Amino acid sequence: MSTTSLPRFTPRRPLGRTGFTATAVGIGDLADRSVPRESLIATLVRALDAGLNVIDTAPGYEDGLSEEVVGEALRGRREGVFVIDKVDVLDAPVAPQVEDSLRRLGLPSVDLFALHAVKSLAQWEALARPGGALEQLEACVAKGQARFRGISCHHPDALVAAVRSGRCDVVMFPLGPFVDARYVEQVLPLARAHGVGVVSFKTFGAGKLLGDTEGYGRPLQARPRGKVGSGGEARDTPALPHLSVEECVRYTLTLDPDVMLLGMGFPNEQDAALQAAAAFGPLDAAGLQAVRERAHAAIQDKGEVWWNPPSPDVTAG
Repeated sequence: MSTTSLPRFTPRRPLGRTGFTATAVGIGDLADRSVPRESLIATLVRALDAGLNVIDTAPGYEDGLSEEVVGEALRGRREGVFVIDKVDVLDAPVAPQVEDSLRRLGLPSVDLFALHAVKSLAQWEALARPGGALEQLEACVAKGQARFRGISCHHPDALVAAVRSGRCDVVMFPLGPFVDARYVEQVLPLARAHGVGVVSFKTFGAGKLLGDTEGYGRPLQARPRGKVGSGGEARDTPALPHLSVEECVRYTLTLDPDVMLLGMGFPNEQDAALQAAAAFGPLDAAGLQAVRERAHAAIQDKGEVWWNPPSPDVTAG
């Protein structure tokens, strides 16, 4: 465990109409079955000790391990933490999934359950029909198993419809140096206007912007050869362009979501991300454009960008 002293974060603004005052940075998923459970819990506790008060999990994150780790880390310190969990299987009954998640967490309720990974407007419309997953989730809220409901989504059109429906207290969507411009130009201001909380993810582009990966640590299938030194020796230098943690964090915080979720599974990752957030100063328009251009270069040849839906007029922004 790192002995670096982390900066202290304090609540910044209300998370939409929930009434909860959230820190600018939230704790994203850190489950990893290759890491001892005790280390995962300690890393999460370290982030809580730094004052972060929003935490995100889902049953599909390492097949329930994330929920178990979150539940153990929150023993004796549940108060004052906004816990987000997800409903992963959108075409199956919601109530059993909610009950299973609460069992793994060891909690009677969470603050928010979100319908997870909504991929299209048509899918949102199906979920919002009478008897659909959203109505089932609302029944769980009425039973006290969550205080609020929302969606986590990879499609701007679905998010616009969800916000306008009035049936989502919080929406979760990509904001970062490489995202479809509609997330920034349409969804973000609309959510603010409707009092809907905004929790962002993909600050690091699933890791693609920081390293040579197809996402979340998966190695590239065909990695370009590294550079060769003047003497013919292989140099241990990146073959593809990267952004820094500081650039990604600064860019996303300039966009100003209510909460920016960051995956910080290891203490050194926490050190870099939280130090960058604590030192934040907003970028001007030219600075934002420069980071976008570098992000466009950094994400090439690293596989599918699944959070940007096809569109005849898509630009990263």
